[in-house]
Amino acid sequence: MDSCEKRVLLTLIVPVMNEEESISPFMAAINDKLEGLAAELEILFIDDGSTDSTIQQIEKAATNDERIRYLKLSRNFGKEAAMTAGLDHAQGDAIVPIDVDLQDPPELIHDFLRLWQEGYDTVYGVRATRLDDGRRKRASAGLFYRVFNRLSHTTIPPNAGDYRLMSRRVVDAIKQMPERNRFMKGMFAWPGYSSIGVEYDRPARYAGFTKWNYWKLWNFALDGLTSFSTWPLRIWSYIGGGIALLSLIYMLSIILRTMVFGIEWPGYASIMSAVLFFGAIQLISIGVLGEYIGRLYIETKGRPIYVLEKKN
Repeated sequence: MDSCEKRVLLTLIVPVMNEEESISPFMAAINDKLEGLAAELEILFIDDGSTDSTIQQIEKAATNDERIRYLKLSRNFGKEAAMTAGLDHAQGDAIVPIDVDLQDPPELIHDFLRLWQEGYDTVYGVRATRLDDGRRKRASAGLFYRVFNRLSHTTIPPNAGDYRLMSRRVVDAIKQMPERNRFMKGMFAWPGYSSIGVEYDRPARYAGFTKWNYWKLWNFALDGLTSFSTWPLRIWSYIGGGIALLSLIYMLSIILRTMVFGIEWPGYASIMSAVLFFGAIQLISIGVLGEYIGRLYIETKGRPIYVLEKKN
């Protein structure tokens, strides 16, 4: 491989929002843990609409370290858009998205780089432990991976986050995907190519607090399922067919009872139960259709995924 014969450029993509306390510790950890790295390093911060002094801290760090570049988005577009901006502007032969809170151990990049040089296009981190996650969050994450991989043709490795090394050809393939509703875990896996996982223990955050509450995680999971699977739409064909079959059986039973025992007057409870049940089914199916139609509406407008305010 050519990357073994020359010194390659490795880009770290670091999306941040209101992380003023984390910039200095992150750079200290990078300098300490990546000393002797077998690659030139580019550190690309993407400020996703911070309202504190995050961008000032990045600019200060950049004046003392020529490896640092930064992009400032005009407002908060979300982490997926910030990572997209990073992929668009990364110059490296290999690219590593990494969190600034040090939950992604920088020292793992040595293993990432070695495996990439052995021929793997994607080397992803697999969380052996999630010390800062509660039991409910771990259980819901496990359920999401199982459901997603059953319903989608694109397989996401369980417990693999955004922390990974990707070759330039993987990144170039991702850059050809223009959708506005971006589920990066699925997009990272979609190009295929050879991949391998590396286990690591995920520590607690060094500073600050997580921006992901349960509501945001639910919407994130919903984006993932609707972006990479049509099963939520297709399943209603099966549900409709099943209900139609049950209705036909019930109708035949009423006809037979009427022929044998004469006319019966149905009760109020049975009518209301049927009306409420079928009404609920219709509302749920309309809601699923609405989710897809809403995403089609967003895509057809063709707005940019992000807007840059400044960069260096």
